[in-house]
Amino acid sequence: MSMFCYQCQETSRNLGCTMRGVCGKPDTLSGMMDLLIYSLRGLSWVSTRLHTEGIYHPEDSLFTMQGLFRTITNANFDEAVFLPLIGQAIALRDQRMAELVAKYQSSGKTLKDIPEAANFAVTPAQYADFSAKVGVLRTENEDVRSLRETITYGLKGISAYGDHAAMLGYNDEDINKYMMEGLAATIDDSLNADQLVGYVLKTGEYAVKVMALLDTANTTTYGNPEPTKVNIGVGTKPGILVSGHDFKDMEELLIQTEGSGIDIYSHSEMLPAHYYPALKKYKHFVGNYGSSWWHQIQDFETFNGAILMTTNCIVPLRKENTYLDKLFTTGMTGYPGAKHIADRKAGKAKDFSELIAVAKTCKAPTEIETGEITGGFANHAVLQNAGAIVDLIKKGAIKRFVVMAGCDARMPSRKYFTEVAEKLPKDTIILTAGCAKYRYNKLNLGDIEGIPRVLDAGQCNDSYSLAVIALKLKEAFGMEDVNELPISFDLAWYEQKAVAVLLALLHLGFKNMRLGPTLPGFLSPNVAKVIVDTFGLQLITDPDTDVMAISQGK
Repeated sequence: MSMFCYQCQETSRNLGCTMRGVCGKPDTLSGMMDLLIYSLRGLSWVSTRLHTEGIYHPEDSLFTMQGLFRTITNANFDEAVFLPLIGQAIALRDQRMAELVAKYQSSGKTLKDIPEAANFAVTPAQYADFSAKVGVLRTENEDVRSLRETITYGLKGISAYGDHAAMLGYNDEDINKYMMEGLAATIDDSLNADQLVGYVLKTGEYAVKVMALLDTANTTTYGNPEPTKVNIGVGTKPGILVSGHDFKDMEELLIQTEGSGIDIYSHSEMLPAHYYPALKKYKHFVGNYGSSWWHQIQDFETFNGAILMTTNCIVPLRKENTYLDKLFTTGMTGYPGAKHIADRKAGKAKDFSELIAVAKTCKAPTEIETGEITGGFANHAVLQNAGAIVDLIKKGAIKRFVVMAGCDARMPSRKYFTEVAEKLPKDTIILTAGCAKYRYNKLNLGDIEGIPRVLDAGQCNDSYSLAVIALKLKEAFGMEDVNELPISFDLAWYEQKAVAVLLALLHLGFKNMRLGPTLPGFLSPNVAKVIVDTFGLQLITDPDTDVMAISQGK
């Protein structure tokens, strides 16, 4: 076993990848990621103790967020990125440790019980030997390991959302401090299983807070999403295809390409950029191309133009690829051989000139489909129509809402979500967010008295928006418990942002949710039982059985 990773839904046999990740991550890269996470745990331990002494360095939290973000599934495959980061993390940790020691000495305190992660050092030549000592399996007790990793994966999701908010100038000190506290808890051997369960639930609480922060950042910067029809055909001009989640990158690219003769297209999770007034106003932002992230090899080849990956969801290229010379990464993403666009400097935009120059040499996209898809039904848009929706519920025209949010991925079993959408009764509204929607957002499912039967709130973080809608409906009906609403959850998950979303929904009190295609492999039997017994979380079965149960409110 040259590696061990079980952070995503597609992990081998739902037990763990031990030689190479199903995602394409080699064992050497996995070891580097383990080392980076371990060094960030040490930094977090020191930073958390500085916080108790009244010393707070917000830049430490952002560094940690960005480090964890790079380790999310399919975010960064460039090994050259990680060794320098490990060195930076260790140097920053040691700098903070010196500050902590000086503070303790000045107040007559004794610093003790320091975990190994707060002291270790490793040279590039040693990383292969050392990485085996710091990865997932360093924790021998299966249940403690499961809880520690659940916290870690939830924090990875929080990191992604926190980084997006920070790029728009939005930070929250409480979130930043919990980032460090939660990660430090994963190396604290004094914590028992019950205390770690508390941290799991607290991670859900802060997942809600960071999604609310990002929602504020997005809507304040770009306006409230509006119901919008998005073209899925193509134009005749060369194009740039933008994938990932970062709206700041999209905005700066749109500004720099205006009047250039280049069309801009969204791909996968960038589709919701079309819903924001400040982004949809650009006439050369012409549509969405292709489907969800795992279709990208086919989509990118037929697109013909330049491609910008702004966040995770990179699929490793085939040897016979046609687009590596046109593939650009930026932010926390990376891929060997792809050109990387540097971070923006203070007060300035990123420089996309090289990307634009490449795009101008390309052919126009090959048309793969025509028509439109509709989205933009985040909480603001839906709540504007709350009165009409409540009336439709009261008169029985809408019998049930089904939240089908989350991630898409390659498993053939995910056709389940398409079949559920097709089989749900016509008096059912589907609330969605994330790339799971590509399983059914191009189906003709009709509407209920003008309300589309599929209401797309946006990206995976906009699952928060769906929760807001549910909580507001609870208020409208004067209910004590949100679970009394005619609402069911049938969720798809793949990577760690979905873990954060799931923990957020549990924190908000939603129960009896369905999840699939599998329960997370990182949940030990005992931890899974606690979650199932406490929250009624259940595994999806088959479309007919689940649709019948959902229709009956079960």
